[in-house]
Amino acid sequence: MAPALLNYLGFGSQTQTSVAKESDKNPIRALPSSWYTSQDLYNLETRAIFSKKWMLITHQNRLPNPGDWIKFDIAGYEFVVSRDRASKFHAFHNVCRHRAFPVFEGEKGTSKIFACRYHGWSYGLDGKLAKAPKYDDLEGFDKSANGLFPIHVHLDTNGFVWVNLDSGEKPEIAWEDDFAGIDTQERYKQYNFDDYVFDHDYKMTGAYNWKILADNFNECYHCPTTHPDVPTLADIQTHEVDTDAAWIKHRSVLTKEQEQNGLGISSTYYFPNASLSILPSSSSMHYQIFRNKTSSEEDFQLIAQMYARIVSEDKVLCELAQKNLNARIFINGELHPRLEKGPLYFQAVAREVVRSHYEREKVAKREIWPARRALPNGAGAVVSREDEELCEGLACRTDEKGLVW
Repeated sequence: MAPALLNYLGFGSQTQTSVAKESDKNPIRALPSSWYTSQDLYNLETRAIFSKKWMLITHQNRLPNPGDWIKFDIAGYEFVVSRDRASKFHAFHNVCRHRAFPVFEGEKGTSKIFACRYHGWSYGLDGKLAKAPKYDDLEGFDKSANGLFPIHVHLDTNGFVWVNLDSGEKPEIAWEDDFAGIDTQERYKQYNFDDYVFDHDYKMTGAYNWKILADNFNECYHCPTTHPDVPTLADIQTHEVDTDAAWIKHRSVLTKEQEQNGLGISSTYYFPNASLSILPSSSSMHYQIFRNKTSSEEDFQLIAQMYARIVSEDKVLCELAQKNLNARIFINGELHPRLEKGPLYFQAVAREVVRSHYEREKVAKREIWPARRALPNGAGAVVSREDEELCEGLACRTDEKGLVW
């Protein structure tokens, strides 16, 4: 039913990370509140996580026809996922190569060609530059080097579309490094994902850091006091999470009634985020709802409405928790090693990825933005490179402890 597909969309990480193996009798300190309130820390997360991690974006069923495209915005990176005439999937930054105007101004559409209305530059469905008015007169202009900025795309076994914003010819992190086997989970064999069609989507904005929502999603310790609908879908008493590499798998034992009604959930959470546009103190949740073609309207509405209630309830929890974090009274709490294993694992992954990237920046004595495009070789880029170096020199300084911004 619909929950399987709904809950496929979630979170993951760069390397295999494990929470310290402590006794179930000992609580574990969570990340400090500064990690949920600091703009500088969020900027580092943008470089360390969202610039180079694989992110689950949508399903191929949302783009059935050549020229179909959908726009997404994650951590300030606006990009589109599209399908060309050969049914190949592409992703591009929404940036014209001429003067950085957005090529795609709607939220979704179907196009024969991608055209920028600022100066009329146009691109094929494969992102290659098709036309640059008046530039045919310039001898030194390389048309092949001025297509849309491409983004790495991976289509998994079940038809889900993933992207990686790393600007390298090959991403530093391969999809298999974090997610090998995620699309062939034994429990997914009961579902035929081709039987699901896109029904609708909706967005909500919440005044909280993106990690608050991740922490909340990955435990059901709060379910008895907040979500009266959850027992319909899952047995709260048997809820557990399994952690591996870049994902957190939720599971619980089905009751006989749940099994008879087909109401079990196959829920997996991927790091860092699949349906959110992340900001330091507010998050925009983007929910994509698919339904089984054989589902009755009654069954579908039961699940869809229940899910909408649950995420609305979570929004309230996250906003009120963030409000108290912003007050600078609370540093961190002690989490239950079993009941809150999910958020502890998520936080351990985030800590490792962020610290590792920060150490690289200290050695390089500069910010490292994996998604940023490098200047091309050639005499024409020399002045631009010098301009960049001047700006970087103004933006940072070093001391005996390393890089300071």
